[in-house]
Amino acid sequence: MSRLSPRALNCAPSPTLAITAKANQLKADGHDVLGFGAGEPDFDTPQHIKDAAIDALAKGKTKYTPSAGIPELRKAICEKLKTDNGLDYAPGNVIVSCGGKHTLYNIFQAMVSEGDEVVIPAPYWVSYPEQVKLADGTPVILQTTDETNFAPTIDQLKAAITPKTKIVVLNSPSNPTGAMWPRATIEALAELAIQHDFYVISDEIYEKIVYDANEFISIAALGPEIKKRTFTVNGMSKAYSMTGWRLGYVAAEAEYVGAMNRLQDQSTSNPTSIAQWAGLAALTGDQSFLAEWCTEFDARRKLIVAGLNGIDGLSCLMPEGAFYVFPKVSALYGKTTPEGKTLQSGDDVADYLLATQKVAVVPGSGFGADDYVRLSYATSRATIEKGVARIAEAVAALK
Repeated sequence: MSRLSPRALNCAPSPTLAITAKANQLKADGHDVLGFGAGEPDFDTPQHIKDAAIDALAKGKTKYTPSAGIPELRKAICEKLKTDNGLDYAPGNVIVSCGGKHTLYNIFQAMVSEGDEVVIPAPYWVSYPEQVKLADGTPVILQTTDETNFAPTIDQLKAAITPKTKIVVLNSPSNPTGAMWPRATIEALAELAIQHDFYVISDEIYEKIVYDANEFISIAALGPEIKKRTFTVNGMSKAYSMTGWRLGYVAAEAEYVGAMNRLQDQSTSNPTSIAQWAGLAALTGDQSFLAEWCTEFDARRKLIVAGLNGIDGLSCLMPEGAFYVFPKVSALYGKTTPEGKTLQSGDDVADYLLATQKVAVVPGSGFGADDYVRLSYATSRATIEKGVARIAEAVAALK
């Protein structure tokens, strides 16, 4: 009989981390692997941010800080939210945690009890439902499709709400699809939250990576009543290429932030001190590189979508934000590989591409959408071109 707790036994591993680990092992074994799995910018952390961390080290800023983060960083986050999102918060409404993932974990632990339902539109980021289950809540998956650009309809949202609904998760731009919710849908969600008195977690980690004329909307800015019910989540990982620095934050009502602070007191305590000073430099320093990065991401976006749509059997929408594409691969089901295996799922397709072409993509099953695979285009154009060519070769070999 296992001595592990039910929560540990029921928690699924992250497929994105798993595929990245598998690709890295193949690279270590000497294979020419093209990795499209990792959800992190390939740009280096800007120098002024690294310099701030070096300066913090030199000045001995290496001790414990308040669990919720240094006052200077929390104040800078408030200023960022005011300037970028039109949101008024005091430092007491903000807590800094060890990455956006940790921030979300704290929210679910603080707010969700057994019997509570959390509505999660699919395709979803892999950790949302697992973190809800770790809080003894019930994930309610709201399935969307490419026919609605992976955004739920207003009618779908209304139908998903029950007396047990505690939270609805909003992630726009989305991981894994890059899709953005229309303004009318976000406004409808705000109205439903007020009417039925549930909360919204607005995961805004990709807010700075938006293309064309698409409009980023922070739902808490739609009015005071929805602001009271919103957890505005963000972090340094994507916009500032600081994935390994592990800095995320949330702004919410002081009562809820206080509860998360108590949880953090007894778990991690403060995020790394030097990372916090670097985060302060990220928010208050030069932002011009963001436009340059988005221009390059945009070029990669167009390159990879055109390439994938040029492969018979693949269908890929143009993402509106973030740095992922989510091509549909179900037209390949029923086909047989040269090795004699019949493809029956997105997992099979991902395994086939990695085994035969050394192209690492993440199967859609981990995102609640088995007929798709996810590729990150946070990599060079040369890698994209080579990867698309290898995928085309693999598809052409099917019978």
